Amino acid sequence: MATVTLKTAAGKDAGSFELDADTFGVQPNVPLMHQVVTAQLAKRRSGTQSTKTRAEVRGGGRKPFSQKGTGNARQGSIRAPHYSGGGVAHGPKPRKYDQKTPKKMIKAALRSALSDRAADGKVIVVDQWSFETPRTKQARAAIEALGLTGKVLVVVDVDDTNTIKSFLNLPLVQLIERRELNAYDVLCNDYIVFSQATLPSANQVGLAAPAEKAAAPVKKAATPAKQAAAPADQQASPVKKAAGLKAKKASAVPVEAVPVEAVPASLVDLPAGAAAGNDDGSAPEGFSIKGNADSGLYHVPGSAFYDRTVAEFWFASADDAEAAGFQLPPSQRKKDDKS
Repeated sequence: MATVTLKTAAGKDAGSFELDADTFGVQPNVPLMHQVVTAQLAKRRSGTQSTKTRAEVRGGGRKPFSQKGTGNARQGSIRAPHYSGGGVAHGPKPRKYDQKTPKKMIKAALRSALSDRAADGKVIVVDQWSFETPRTKQARAAIEALGLTGKVLVVVDVDDTNTIKSFLNLPLVQLIERRELNAYDVLCNDYIVFSQATLPSANQVGLAAPAEKAAAPVKKAATPAKQAAAPADQQASPVKKAAGLKAKKASAVPVEAVPVEAVPASLVDLPAGAAAGNDDGSAPEGFSIKGNADSGLYHVPGSAFYDRTVAEFWFASADDAEAAGFQLPPSQRKKDDKS
């Protein structure tokens, strides 16, 4: 931590004071300060400048002279940009100059500016300002007693009216409230004067330790009554309940990439006539029809969706699949009905 001498308003020593190392002892980041200050100055611009184009200038509604026969260059309007009193080509229009600057960057730039002034010994800490009544003469005497030259930034509290009115008429003293402290004003002044009450804390410059995030509440399981009240299309089909797994789409990870331990225990109760796949995801012997638990469909070898379907169940015949509640895809059912 940087140690500074605590001063009184009369310029006498009142002990030593340690500045926060995270606020006044960081390595100044010059490019960061430049970016933040540029954005702050850009935001001050009003952006109200405006010029008129040839379409907005009054007059010039007719052709000034004939197209041919005069010997002059052809002209269509006396309000063209090259005429006196004409419109302005590519002139400025109202716009905003604001730049988006993250709050973390603004606070980091403030820490860099304060650390730069502290490294040069330009940070002064006064124990307190003892102005019983507003007196500019006493404020000037305090600046001289502290040995401050050039531009001075005095950080005051918004409720300290006597101090504010005392320094208000001094031309080389800038007053700023503690909550409005920023990198630009710090860099524009030679000395920064704080009182113990206005010294920036870790909270103000974004160094407060973040509160620990509360553990996310465990999602309660739906009660039987809520499940019964759910719409029919949202209730799980018997096939889904038996499977306990959501079917994987065609672009999902293949079955062989899913570890065996990840399969829930509900798969032990298979539908009637169904068989579980092998450990490598292949079909058991004698079972070639794939059953999809999510859609409730089954796919026979050679069909359009057979190679793109990941099977949770395997059936030996189409009758076994239909007995377990599975159906053919709609496109194949229509085809069968036509035939």
